[in-house]
Amino acid sequence: MTLGVILIYGIVQILILADIMPPFYELNLILACVYVILAVSLNLINGITGQFSIGHAGFMAIGAYMSAIVTVKFEGSLILALIVGAIAAGIAGFLVGLPTLRLKGDYLAIATLGLGEIVRVVFINMDYVGGASGFSVPSTINWSWAFWLTALSIVAIRNFTASTHGRACISIRENEIAAEAMGVNTTKYKVLAFTLGAMFAGLAGGIYANYMYLVHPMTFNFLKSFDILVMVVLGGLGSLTGSIFGAIFMTFISAFLSGLSEWRLVITAVLLVALMIFKPTGLMGTKEFNLNFLGKKGEKNASSQSK
Repeated sequence: MTLGVILIYGIVQILILADIMPPFYELNLILACVYVILAVSLNLINGITGQFSIGHAGFMAIGAYMSAIVTVKFEGSLILALIVGAIAAGIAGFLVGLPTLRLKGDYLAIATLGLGEIVRVVFINMDYVGGASGFSVPSTINWSWAFWLTALSIVAIRNFTASTHGRACISIRENEIAAEAMGVNTTKYKVLAFTLGAMFAGLAGGIYANYMYLVHPMTFNFLKSFDILVMVVLGGLGSLTGSIFGAIFMTFISAFLSGLSEWRLVITAVLLVALMIFKPTGLMGTKEFNLNFLGKKGEKNASSQSK
């Protein structure tokens, strides 16, 4: 799997350096990286822990604006800007998660949706970051930065999911009452997952802000949160690789339908309705894509031949 990741990066990097890849496709590849981080981090909250958050664009906005402030106002380095954006979004996630994660289902969804809108309105009325006109930021992110930060985010969330803390989050998703009866501190783990998800959403926002030249508050409206949620549901709640596939698929579908802007939402909605009818668990369900089955198959064939 590591070899495949390096191969993908190398091929795209060569195409970019040789000026073979058009700027439009490079733009969408970097946007795909941003959306992969957003989808995987939201999956940690919605799919792994079983909560229902639809305010992820708010944490993305916090990360975008905080990293932009460090870059523009304080002339800080890109690494410092991304770290500050991620930490700021993580702190916001922690402060919001403590009171709201005691809610469940639709009530939690409404609370997180309201949070995202509050964040957007605050930035609209904040002259320090340009208000409704937006905030100009120099573009310092390239394909290499976006790709490896995405890979790092996926590995970090995957390792968390595979740890004892991740298993505790999965137990909350399966049956919160039973998990609490077995001694799992459900509030602690829900807030932990929410904080980590918000932190990586802030990182994605920082990448976006330092690539797109302009950070505009309308970019982070409630439709952005729904777009991220659609990516997670499309790939399969509980599957990290499903979130990756869903994010990449939705990014490039939106790019190909950019000339049909009035039909893009209609076509996307029809695809989702069809998915919910024929495969309600998403493309991957809760399964993960793994190449290890090839090795196992080879071992089985070898053992059968020896017999």
